[in-house]
Amino acid sequence: MKGKWATGIAPRNFVWVIKDRLAASERPGGYARNHRRIRRQEEIIWIRNTGFTRVISLLPSPHNLHAYDELGVQWEHVPFPPHADAHAVLSDLYPRLREWQAHGEKLLLHQEELGDMVVGVLAGYLVYAGMIPAGPQAIAILEELTHRPLGPPGRELVAVAAELAASG
Repeated sequence: MKGKWATGIAPRNFVWVIKDRLAASERPGGYARNHRRIRRQEEIIWIRNTGFTRVISLLPSPHNLHAYDELGVQWEHVPFPPHADAHAVLSDLYPRLREWQAHGEKLLLHQEELGDMVVGVLAGYLVYAGMIPAGPQAIAILEELTHRPLGPPGRELVAVAAELAASG
């Protein structure tokens, strides 16, 4: 690739949650019928060139994770399907996020789209990690960052995160 495409393009709905440390976006390449292989490649190139050390996919399946390998980007798959046990998934994910952050990793978290699931997980992480003292504040911050209201499914994830934080 030459020219401006050599640096890639940012994934759609990309947002920093913690500047230069933790970000979120929709799945590189788009979701469902809108998914395009060439766009996925350009977005993964951007992720790599921007210095992300790890991409965390919350997709229910490992679909297209091979694309990260092909472009030399480290990834983790933490499946979080719509009806999964949020306590189980978050009690696995949050300590890992905390550890990666402690080691100075630059992380990008995604699912199909930047919706209640991803936004709720990240608002909850801010509470779990003690960066924000309460769920309502974390929700307000993520709503401001993402320019979208957080619905009941996302708010429930923040409540689960607060329970996990309180239980140690």
